[in-house]
Amino acid sequence: MFSPDFEIRDLIIEYGGEEALKCYQCGMCMSLCPWYQVDNVTFTVYRLPQAVRLGAVLNTEDKEKVAAEVTELYRCVGCEACLYQCPRGVDIPAVLRAVRRILVENRSIPSPLQSTIARTRATGNPLGGAPGARTDWAKGLSVPVFAPGTEYAWFTCCTADYDSRCQAVGRATVSILARAQVSYGVLGAKQVCCGEALRKAGAEQVFRQLAEDNTALITRLEVKKLLFTSPHCLNGFRRNYGEIAAGRELVHVTQLFARLIDEGQLTPMKHLDKRVTYHDPCTLGRQSGIYEEPRRVLQSIPGLELVEIEDFNRDQSVCCGGGGGGLWLDWPKGERLSDIRVKQAAQTGAKVLAVACPYCLQMFEDSVKTMNLDLEVRDVAELLADSLGE
Repeated sequence: MFSPDFEIRDLIIEYGGEEALKCYQCGMCMSLCPWYQVDNVTFTVYRLPQAVRLGAVLNTEDKEKVAAEVTELYRCVGCEACLYQCPRGVDIPAVLRAVRRILVENRSIPSPLQSTIARTRATGNPLGGAPGARTDWAKGLSVPVFAPGTEYAWFTCCTADYDSRCQAVGRATVSILARAQVSYGVLGAKQVCCGEALRKAGAEQVFRQLAEDNTALITRLEVKKLLFTSPHCLNGFRRNYGEIAAGRELVHVTQLFARLIDEGQLTPMKHLDKRVTYHDPCTLGRQSGIYEEPRRVLQSIPGLELVEIEDFNRDQSVCCGGGGGGLWLDWPKGERLSDIRVKQAAQTGAKVLAVACPYCLQMFEDSVKTMNLDLEVRDVAELLADSLGE
């Protein structure tokens, strides 16, 4: 017999899950949830707020039931497609973040996430790279360190700093910034993870320490403008860093590239005679409202034919599956959101899937390899750098 646990309910609400009280279970969120497109999964997202109100979350001591429930609670990738569809604007990812805080505090989360949190505590980044090696990818390049008076402080993203594939995006960005003679500098070894994904995964205390360290660094250096490689970092600062973000200009690299092209400081010359489709990252599109700048950059490249993923572009884009901690979880074959998305991209006839997020780059490349698709995944910065040439 079901026994409500109102202590759990009250704790979830205290941790930021009060949005659950607004939901009246119309079920409209289901139609845009990316899991709705996965045949092997039934993720009834609209039932979660009711379960919270009834105290029917995490109220069993049966180990198998707890494990199954934890798996479902970590399916949400924080893409916020449900929020766009909801007539009452219920922020279900915020409710799940509150639930996950309880799981993190009780060490009841999936082991890959537990390891990721531990690495971040120890090194300041989820990949466990040495702080002093953060900008090793830039060796041999003329990459300045930020100093007061420099226009942009480049917040480079842990994934782009430590992952070998994503480091190529950083090198492409350096070449573009040099070509346009942009005044910028990296933050270097003192920079730590923005904490955006970890916060969505429930690691609130780790996030707060990371935010405190980054805030102190940015304040000390008198940064006025922040340039971001990753839309997760951009969105994390915009939403979670309070006054430190409100008093500064926050710019994604694709926004800067588009402006430099519009102003004539960059002129792509080399042809890319390929059909390209662009994937809108959740944190850049739906959550930051940046849709057109990446497309303008791509359209400026001679010979590039830009095609859209029919029905699923801009605010209808399907998540790669990397958000909310999903980057560090390994779902079985048949349950990978990235597989759904690369299949949609391939159906356009495109030979290149363009992205503007290091999470998307990693997720899609893995899917393309496992599905053996004739599709190349490239970051917008890489395509632009190729067209600018030497």
